[in-house]
Amino acid sequence: MKQKIALCLLTSLIFFNTLIAQDTVSVAGFGYKPDSRINAVPFVQKAIAACKKNGTKVLVFPKGRYDFWPQYVTEKLYYESNTDVIPFRRCPILFEGVNNLMVDCSGSEFIFHDRMQPFTIDNCNNITIRNVSIDWDIPLTAQAQIIVVTNEYIDIAINATESPFIIEKGKLVFVGEGWKSEWWGVMEFDKVTKLVAPGTGDEGCLGGGYDGYTAAILHDGLVRLNYNFKRKPAVGNYLVLRHSARDHAGTFITGSKNVTIENMDMYHNAGLGILSQYSENLTFRKVSAVPNPAKDRILSGHDDGLHFSNCKGQITVDSCRFAALMDDPVNVHGTSVQVIEKLGDKKLLCKLMHEQSIGFTWANAGEKVGFIENEAMNTFATGIVESWRARDSVLFEISFKEALPAALAAGDALENLTWVPDVLIKNSFFGSNRARGILMSTPGKVVIENNVFESSGSAILIPGDANGWFESGAVKDVTIRNNTFNDPCLTSMYQFCEGIISIDPEIPKMDIAKPFHRNIRIEGNTFNPFDYPVLYAKSTEGLYFNNNIIRRSNRFTPFHKRQFMITLEACKKIEIAGNKLEGDVLGKNIRLVGTPVSSVKLGKKQGIVIAGKQ
Repeated sequence: MKQKIALCLLTSLIFFNTLIAQDTVSVAGFGYKPDSRINAVPFVQKAIAACKKNGTKVLVFPKGRYDFWPQYVTEKLYYESNTDVIPFRRCPILFEGVNNLMVDCSGSEFIFHDRMQPFTIDNCNNITIRNVSIDWDIPLTAQAQIIVVTNEYIDIAINATESPFIIEKGKLVFVGEGWKSEWWGVMEFDKVTKLVAPGTGDEGCLGGGYDGYTAAILHDGLVRLNYNFKRKPAVGNYLVLRHSARDHAGTFITGSKNVTIENMDMYHNAGLGILSQYSENLTFRKVSAVPNPAKDRILSGHDDGLHFSNCKGQITVDSCRFAALMDDPVNVHGTSVQVIEKLGDKKLLCKLMHEQSIGFTWANAGEKVGFIENEAMNTFATGIVESWRARDSVLFEISFKEALPAALAAGDALENLTWVPDVLIKNSFFGSNRARGILMSTPGKVVIENNVFESSGSAILIPGDANGWFESGAVKDVTIRNNTFNDPCLTSMYQFCEGIISIDPEIPKMDIAKPFHRNIRIEGNTFNPFDYPVLYAKSTEGLYFNNNIIRRSNRFTPFHKRQFMITLEACKKIEIAGNKLEGDVLGKNIRLVGTPVSSVKLGKKQGIVIAGKQ
């Protein structure tokens, strides 16, 4: 009897261990040793293939350092939104057609070499990636400290080990693992606060024409930039020296559903941080794009932090952090296309207009499309797609089930209304980045709550256009509540930065009878402005600015051209009530441009007046 019990226990143990083996795969099981500095790519590829073949539930990277080199990477053609078009993307960690997998990196450090895309999630379902940091030993952006400033030259100190460089034809050129690229852009950061230096931004911390410099190496990473720079940066401050292309995302999610990324530190990338495109139900929890504190860096990821192009379902951004990016921490939008020609009663020839948003399968049969007039950008009708066919990476033919609207003409635009997400952004920190904080363009339900903003430009931008960037998404339901907007907000100027919150679609000819945005509630927030403009809104119906605290800061010098606290252009159904002003708030006024006074319901006892009307 005892022998039978023992045999049963042994059999059960073997069966249990077999299940564990099938459910969990370790990269170490394929021979890779963390901290060895050898190329992890082939080992990881084998582990992913095993997971896909066996239906494994968990892929484990034992804690340590993993190095990824270009040799053996998968190269694939991907058209990636807001990213330079190149023949192939290098994909060292590619999940393609993988479902129901948890990737636990155990707090490991992933170090990448040369230009590549760390994670690619293509046509997957139910994928989670967690507990990992991403960085480069030789980053694709450089930094320098300002040592000497004169009218004839500036001396800067570069860590030549981390950012090797040469001088070619008098210009500063950075060289790396298989690449070299000339310095073309610059941002100045304060040495103490690590904020973008106030009043610099895209106006240029070195002033116009700075690219007329000639460089000379003095010694030990010290470089002299010979030129009488129109603006002099401060000695001791840092320059972020931008020199490379935007050619790979950090993580690219495409054609996938139910993807979660958590506890990921993106210290650097070769382009956008996490780019999600034509994907559904995405969650980002405790994801950061910040400078690596262990490497004394000022620079962070290359461009945007989280970028969403033509997604749907629910997007959740929770407890994330962003600082020192060279573009926007969060950007959500669709892609509008231009009508080139009517090919029949139901058929159109259209064009993907922006050079970084081409090659998409823009629509599928059964999807809903909005027809947008060019001038007022009003969506005047909708249609259901019958078929879609690409002529090339830019032009496509699209047919509809019903006859096209008679008013539709060449030059008008289309928007895919099927690929629009709901968005929740909460408990996150938006530090001092090159541009703004959040860009939001989606007609879905949007909630932005309990965040802290210290953006160099506008904290929140609600844009939209079918004429320039062709990023679609007129909002219909946005709530901005219980956030704190600190005084670094709007310390520099960038495109569309007309207020701490800027509702600024690009509309060629505004028509108050055809508002672009609708139903925006800004409630229960705390603003700490040092300058005049708190809120700017254009072509909006249903705007509520209620129960906010506006507390004056004297930390920075006012500079903005808009000397009104609130500006409303071609807006209607406005309510401004219950707000509390503390200190010598600048302006305390509202400017109306093409907006009737009767459209504004102004609460009493706020100390806010309508001061100007055009």
